Amino acid sequence: MISQQLSVLFLPFLACVILTGIHGYLGIHVLARKVIFVDIALAQIAALGATVAYLMGYDVHSTGAYLFSLGFAVLGAGTFALTRTKHERIPQEAIIGLTYAIAAAAAILVADIAPHGAEHLQDLLAGSIVWVTPYQVKKTFFLYSLLGLFHYVFREKFLLI
Repeated sequence: MISQQLSVLFLPFLACVILTGIHGYLGIHVLARKVIFVDIALAQIAALGATVAYLMGYDVHSTGAYLFSLGFAVLGAGTFALTRTKHERIPQEAIIGLTYAIAAAAAILVADIAPHGAEHLQDLLAGSIVWVTPYQVKKTFFLYSLLGLFHYVFREKFLLI
């Protein structure tokens, strides 16, 4: 009985280990740059990307939806990077907060016009790490390994920012 329960929780546990491995490192950079809420803003922007992909006919769990979500997140991160200045008149956290609110509202509006949008919105809001698949764990490990390698190679430059 216990071994069956452990086998059910093995993939979610593995996903959590993979996620926290890089997120701990990235969290240090977030705190050092005083952009504390950038993670939830980027997550909301990624959710907006997934919602747009769903509206365009992609399945929520398809590669196309994933690429839309990733593209939106990269675009959001680039925008945050370009809007940050040394002598800012508007704090970066304010821009991040506004972006979060706008992305959340836009995701709701897009989901409203999509067929079965309410179900999709519920899927976006309710995370589902318990039902992670081996493919998702492998894909996350691969992408996070590439990201970790990138940060390792350029670590000195990142620390100077």
